Amino acid sequence: MKQIADFHHGNYLRIGAWLLAGALMLLPLAAMQFTSAVNWGTEDFVAAGLLLGGTGLALEATVRLVRGTRARIVIALAILAAFGLIWAELAVGLF
Repeated sequence: MKQIADFHHGNYLRIGAWLLAGALMLLPLAAMQFTSAVNWGTEDFVAAGLLLGGTGLALEATVRLVRGTRARIVIALAILAAFGLIWAELAVGLF
């Protein structure tokens, strides 16, 4: 019975994470309605969607395929660091 409870709990976390990614996509859209400082085009939304979706899929694959907790954490941190670096490069061109 504990396995069933853990499975459902994991589903709620996954659904919440994907909803958070979707909400992040709505933030610039909402900001564009109130200020001219945010000026995203279609290509910006596509790039952000691909980046968020790819990161989410990589994290899902890590959780499903990697067994050790420490290894999962290290790989997830590497994925999130890569996400942050790519996002920063696309946003302001750090490199």
